[in-house]
Amino acid sequence: MTNTNYTEISNSDDCEKYVNKFIQDFEIRSAEIGKGTVIKRALPSRHKRMIGAWCFLDHAGPVHFPQGDGLDVGPHPHIGLQTFTWMIEGTMMHTDSIGSKQLIRPKQVNLMTAGYGISHTEVAPDTETKMHAAQLWIALPDDKLNMAPQFDHYPELPVVIREGVEFTVLVGEYLDTTSPVKVHSELLGVDLTAQESTTTRIPLNPQFEYGFLALEGNAIINGHELTDDNMVVLEPGLNEIEIQLYAGSRLLLLGGEPFESPILLWWNLVGRTQEELKIAREQWINHDARFGTIPDYDGPRLEAPAFPDKMRPSK
Repeated sequence: MTNTNYTEISNSDDCEKYVNKFIQDFEIRSAEIGKGTVIKRALPSRHKRMIGAWCFLDHAGPVHFPQGDGLDVGPHPHIGLQTFTWMIEGTMMHTDSIGSKQLIRPKQVNLMTAGYGISHTEVAPDTETKMHAAQLWIALPDDKLNMAPQFDHYPELPVVIREGVEFTVLVGEYLDTTSPVKVHSELLGVDLTAQESTTTRIPLNPQFEYGFLALEGNAIINGHELTDDNMVVLEPGLNEIEIQLYAGSRLLLLGGEPFESPILLWWNLVGRTQEELKIAREQWINHDARFGTIPDYDGPRLEAPAFPDKMRPSK
């Protein structure tokens, strides 16, 4: 794949044609979870299964609800991944089977590394009335697949302001700024919030594939309209991209090196073979110690769905 910088191409029409070879956009699915909380699921999609090690992306909200009617997700298991929550509005309590209990507030990140196995709950406090968040999963590389579970909370993320855009570096290194969030693959996650309407070019790593998701408002990515109903993805090979933002717009930019191995993603589990996912499912059903317990949760555990006959790897 060529690494030509399109700013070196003299004709503007040729520039646009060159860049558009690397770009596609596709519609994302909507669903309702909890009590009226609408989510937009961007990954996985039949159009794009993964962006680097990012293998799952839900955009939840923004939603307002009466006190006591917030999200309440009972105990459920994970293996082979990290769960990554970026909170924009509202609060959420995370509790897990290794003893972690952490309230996440706006502009904070919760990162749970499942590794060999963990279970957790996500519950809005009784006094909460709003929620807006992005939840993502990061597939663990082969050598970390069965690492010990852990939980990390990041109350502060670095911010860079450039050309009227506030860049919060969630994961990885961007604009000479490095996030403290610990992941195990070459990844990037950035929240871009426009303080004013602007058109700018932002740098890219030509070894990475990328995806843009609108969290608030709309944007234009090199002529491709980005709304809350679609995602714009870039294949590796570009050094920069032009984006047009409107005042108050907020985007999520994800990037990463194409993942090393095909993965299997089913329910809340990530693995490499159907057999290991099937074993994890049976262990969850049988209350195996692999997933521990969450004794202070007042309610039932999530039940595992029926196991499919055949699964499609993500890559």
